[in-house]
Amino acid sequence: MEMINVKVFGGSLLATLLCLSQVAAAAPLDPALQPSVTAKIKELRTWAADPVIVAAVKEYNASKSPEAAAMDQARWTNTSVIDPFVRGLTKTPAAQVLKTRRGDGVSEAFLSGADGGKVAFLGKPTNWSHKDKPKHEQPMSGKTWQGDVEVDESSGLQQLQVAVPVLDSGKPIGSLVVGLSLSQLAK
Repeated sequence: MEMINVKVFGGSLLATLLCLSQVAAAAPLDPALQPSVTAKIKELRTWAADPVIVAAVKEYNASKSPEAAAMDQARWTNTSVIDPFVRGLTKTPAAQVLKTRRGDGVSEAFLSGADGGKVAFLGKPTNWSHKDKPKHEQPMSGKTWQGDVEVDESSGLQQLQVAVPVLDSGKPIGSLVVGLSLSQLAK
């Protein structure tokens, strides 16, 4: 058995690992950034009200594709970003709306139907469905959701996720979750 010698300058390996774990952990937003987040949430409501977005969620809810109907988290985890189904969800008209509105401050965006399954996104999110998670359930009750600052698994960026409902005649039919880049919010 071979021994591995690990050197960490300026401290121990344990101290380094503890510091790294704190960077990855969720943290509250600096209150000075909240006005920027609130303004962005107002903008995201206009995204969610775009007729193309609303139509895509309505269509998904009415009749999912066979691939979407068969998808679960285990399959999603094992499906490559270059899989035709995954790539297709980045090329829909709804995904194009997200791309054109994205701007520098958005690190990720995904649109979900009523069941939490994905309708469109900028890049493959970690989870296929966000059902039973506050980021989907609060918008499905007509409310906005705001998470803590985190390092996102799928994008690797420090961000804050927010979610707004997609409404049809005032009734929530889906959710739009957007990751806001912390570095851009601070500008």
